[in-house]
Amino acid sequence: MDEVVMDQIMYAVYQAVSWIASVAIIFGGVVPYIPQYRDIRRTQNAEGFSTYVCLVLLVANILRILFRFGRYFETPLLWQSIIMIMTMLIMLNLCTSVRMATELSTKRRSFSDSKDEDIKVPKRLFLDFDWNYFWSWSRFVDYLQCVLAFTVLAAYVTYLLLDSVLFVESLGFLAVFTEAMLGTPQLYCNYQNKSTEGMSIKMVLMWTSGDTFKTGYFLLTQAPVQFWICGLLQVCVDFAILFQVYYYSRYPQKPISHTTHTTSAKAL
Repeated sequence: MDEVVMDQIMYAVYQAVSWIASVAIIFGGVVPYIPQYRDIRRTQNAEGFSTYVCLVLLVANILRILFRFGRYFETPLLWQSIIMIMTMLIMLNLCTSVRMATELSTKRRSFSDSKDEDIKVPKRLFLDFDWNYFWSWSRFVDYLQCVLAFTVLAAYVTYLLLDSVLFVESLGFLAVFTEAMLGTPQLYCNYQNKSTEGMSIKMVLMWTSGDTFKTGYFLLTQAPVQFWICGLLQVCVDFAILFQVYYYSRYPQKPISHTTHTTSAKAL
């Protein structure tokens, strides 16, 4: 009787831990963007946030969803991708509106004697297909058009090649590898600056703990090999950045003369 009760308790604990882990894996990836969103709303300044972060994460998570049609993986990982896509679209919407308001305010200051109706900000549209302004469009709807076009094209190619094991495995690797490379711009930026000044160490620690948890989740749930290999790569990049924090604080380097970038892809 005692063994039956103990088994029930252990099963309940296992279910609770599994549920908590699933919730963490679904929503954990968007947590670092919450303070960034609030800062942009508060300051009405989006210069510190690179919208290319959104581009990389949108591509990675769209490809991951398509990968599931060819190779099954855990449902929480599917919901993680859906939530991340929604988060990146929300960030894009905010950044676009703030950037356009900033450009309009700048022009008003430049032409203070002119009337507001005479001041117009040049519009950059997705359908203009001008590569000079790629991912720097004037309206949020242009980003939606681009994301939709990419999704349709990628879905069509996936549908045609879904029976190819090589294509499916390559698709999965490309999806998670793209996301795994988000930390490399920060790593390279620190190397160029010979300093980690201006970078939030707490943020890096948050990446490291999150990526370590995520990789452990991949291993325990027996996710496809692409997931945990690229998870390990993410953890290695995070630890490399932490080593830079230690090295450049312990052995300050001579600053080099170039424009200092205060942010990077993954940092924001």
